Amino acid sequence: QVQLVESGGGLVQAGGSLRLSCAASVRLFSFNVMGWYRQAPGKQRELVGSITSIAAPTYAESVKGRFTISRDSAKNTVYLQMNSLKPEDTAVYYCKAVVRGLDYWGQGTQDTVSS
Repeated sequence: QVQLVESGGGLVQAGGSLRLSCAASVRLFSFNVMGWYRQAPGKQRELVGSITSIAAPTYAESVKGRFTISRDSAKNTVYLQMNSLKPEDTAVYYCKAVVRGLDYWGQGTQDTVSS
């Protein structure tokens, strides 16, 4: 059983920064892909970015240059550093891991960016 726990969300003013963490219950090398998603009120969940063990992270166009995904294998944790935040970045952020073809989701963390 894979468990993912997000943390680090909160309220920030536009232009500010937040760093989200996704702590996994298993070693990161077990994952095929780990991704960050977000869901704003009334909108579909969308992919923010993802990382694999063999390739550089990829990002949605809307966050490219502002968000950075990194990983700390010693802590079994993946991070989402969010800079230059905009009100339209307000959403619940989720991490997802794909392990042997199965999807595992965290519980989500609310990020609110005020104008």
